[in-house]
Amino acid sequence: MDKLTKEQRHRCMSAIKGRDTKPELLVRKFLFSRGFRYRLNDPRLPGHPDLVLRKYRTVIFVNGCFWHGHEGCRYYVLPKTNVEFWRNDLP
Repeated sequence: MDKLTKEQRHRCMSAIKGRDTKPELLVRKFLFSRGFRYRLNDPRLPGHPDLVLRKYRTVIFVNGCFWHGHEGCRYYVLPKTNVEFWRNDLP
């Protein structure tokens, strides 16, 4: 059972950024410093990749630990509400 109201949960979840996250900025700075040029969040491609390297016909998805908690990740914390849902959803 959720401890927050529907409006509170909506506000909380809408604050989670989908672009310009810290891991994404690190990858972008690394690539740019090595001479790679890219496009950001191209909506024409399936899945809306974070980075598109057109010259190399390559896309990069930067997965954050909040949504893609993987085994052994020190940054992922299992949410305390609706635990069964989150536990069943892990890869």
